[in-house]
Amino acid sequence: MNNQSMTAQTAPMRVKSPRDPRLDVFRGLCLVMIFINHVPKNLYEDYTSRNFGFSDAAEGFVLMSGIAAGLAYSADFRAPMRLWVGFGRVWKRVWTLYMVHILTTMAALASASAVAVFLHNSEVLFLNQMDEVFSDPLRAFIGLTLLTHQFGYVNILPLYLVLLAVAPLMLMAAWRKPLWLMAGSVLLWAAAGQWHLSLPNYPTPGGWFFNPLTWQVIFITGLLTGVAMKDGRRFVPVKRWLQVLTGGFVLFAAVAAQVPEVSKAMGGTLWLLQDRLGLPWFLTAFEKSYVTAPRLLHILALAYFLSTFPAVRRACGSVFAKPFELLGRQALPVFALGSVLCIAFQGVKHALGDSLALDSALLATGLAAQFALAAARQYWPKPRTS
Repeated sequence: MNNQSMTAQTAPMRVKSPRDPRLDVFRGLCLVMIFINHVPKNLYEDYTSRNFGFSDAAEGFVLMSGIAAGLAYSADFRAPMRLWVGFGRVWKRVWTLYMVHILTTMAALASASAVAVFLHNSEVLFLNQMDEVFSDPLRAFIGLTLLTHQFGYVNILPLYLVLLAVAPLMLMAAWRKPLWLMAGSVLLWAAAGQWHLSLPNYPTPGGWFFNPLTWQVIFITGLLTGVAMKDGRRFVPVKRWLQVLTGGFVLFAAVAAQVPEVSKAMGGTLWLLQDRLGLPWFLTAFEKSYVTAPRLLHILALAYFLSTFPAVRRACGSVFAKPFELLGRQALPVFALGSVLCIAFQGVKHALGDSLALDSALLATGLAAQFALAAARQYWPKPRTS
């Protein structure tokens, strides 16, 4: 028996488990809502998830990115003999994300420039932190390359990239000390919130809009969930009292988001808890960059509640959910295209004004392009290898 045969027999086999449709379907739904929300002041954004709770599609997207990472990479970090294979696979993906982000950033700048050239309206060039490219180009391009300067609406990939870069360490801990990893994540989230810790922007002051030091708690929750799924179990077991608690919280958040009187009463209560009882601000505020407690609790409650019902899984496996599953399977190119289009469409709206007809045309065109790209990526015939 030659060495190649021995290697083939001793190498661990990768067993491909059936793909859970919920992950792709909900990721696809998040992509649709993110795109709609990123074309501001359109009628349809009033019906996306952010209007029915404390969190929005971005939190859901990061949570599911963590789940996907746990499912895709965790097996390599269970046994020491495959650690370097795991590191290589994860960091190869990190490099891909970096290249996609840089390409998306340049394409977004080009799309805004096209609006200025062809529609004679340059307003979009001075929004979304793009103006730094013109006022201080040398430092801006250094920042863009180092990821410290990010355009608005094109800034979620750097968060994912940074979190995935350190994911190998998280995955090793997830197999061995999952509760310690979760506790450390919560402590880091609390410390970053309390002392306003973040990664620096350059050349502008302040920190990242999607602060990795706080958003990591969502990603790590997803990562631990994905690792548990890979092991054939749930990270948080199904309990009736947890279903009632999380379902009640999700319902309350929806009412608070829609009923001004409830929202005002809740805001007043949270203010009193901070002002009179001295609760830390990150437990009472609604700050997206720091994923403060109401936003964090909402996305975790929503994810748990939806994941506990078999009917949700059956619905995600139905023919009606297939278009969203397709988007979710091709999340990276779809998100990149949507980010470029939303910048262009913001410029078009500045040039042509707001109207239902224009909003409908823009969103329909953008979503059609994203579905077409996803279909091409999924079904385009692959070249035969000899």
